[in-house]
Amino acid sequence: MNIKKVSEQLEITPDTIRYYERIGLVPPINRNKNGVRDFTDLDIQRLNFIKCMRHAGLSIESLHEYMHLYSLNDDRTIPARKKILEEEAEKLDKRIASLQETRAYLQHKINFYDSQLTQATNDLKLSEE
Repeated sequence: MNIKKVSEQLEITPDTIRYYERIGLVPPINRNKNGVRDFTDLDIQRLNFIKCMRHAGLSIESLHEYMHLYSLNDDRTIPARKKILEEEAEKLDKRIASLQETRAYLQHKINFYDSQLTQATNDLKLSEE
């Protein structure tokens, strides 16, 4: 599959895919006889994993370390890979809690304005009578 199709499928820009390849997050992508990148299912799975992890907030550095350990194909790296993911999950949990607090505060303000609008509407109706 070419980069345009992969980009559309994963909703990642071609520039981002090239960047991930350039910095070594994914191994060099095989090219066809015309020099066009030819992505395998495994390449697409790796990119999808990277996309998910970036969306979760993993830094490029953490991802680079994780992908390096993964590429070693050595079960002895599993504890280190697991630790990276656990640390990042903990960071994500903190961000989610913070977002939930912010959401609750916004809802409080929305409720306040709803009550203000209801009161203003009632006052207007009374003044018209």
